[in-house]
Amino acid sequence: MKLFTFFAAILFAASACTQQTETETTTKNSDTQHSELVATVMQVGDSNVDGSVTFSKAENGVRIKGNFKGLEPGNHGFHIHQYGDCTAEDGTSAGGHFNPTNNNHGAPSDMERHMGDLGNIEANEDRMATVDYVDETVTLNQILGRGIIIHAGEDDLTSQPTGAAGSRVACGVIGVAQK
Repeated sequence: MKLFTFFAAILFAASACTQQTETETTTKNSDTQHSELVATVMQVGDSNVDGSVTFSKAENGVRIKGNFKGLEPGNHGFHIHQYGDCTAEDGTSAGGHFNPTNNNHGAPSDMERHMGDLGNIEANEDRMATVDYVDETVTLNQILGRGIIIHAGEDDLTSQPTGAAGSRVACGVIGVAQK
């Protein structure tokens, strides 16, 4: 009888652990916790680049909308990076591109790419750039607390693992937006 009670207790505990794990996984994979995230992007080094970007729920993914100033005219790599850490003088403390599925680097339109591959933003002659599109790969709960980086150069969308976009000119941390 004691042996039966012991095994019953183990089965009950295992069942509870399985239910908790399934609940945690569902929570991590859903975007029900926050409907909008924001990052204030500030200069790295002496670049004078700043701006902000929001990430919000959209019907087919996440809407990414931002405004930036101080950029050299032309295209600049725009990525979500692994860490929400902008403490290094050159922005490298943000780590590499956020890539939870270990895919190759690519364009935002590619079926296989890093979740952090947001492509390029284009600065005009007034040194300003905007972005506004819906991304079907990005999920809000997975990017919360991560870094957003703007690079000095254009992401070629093919070079591995980063797109050869050059140094980092701005960095921000993605946080929960006040609604």
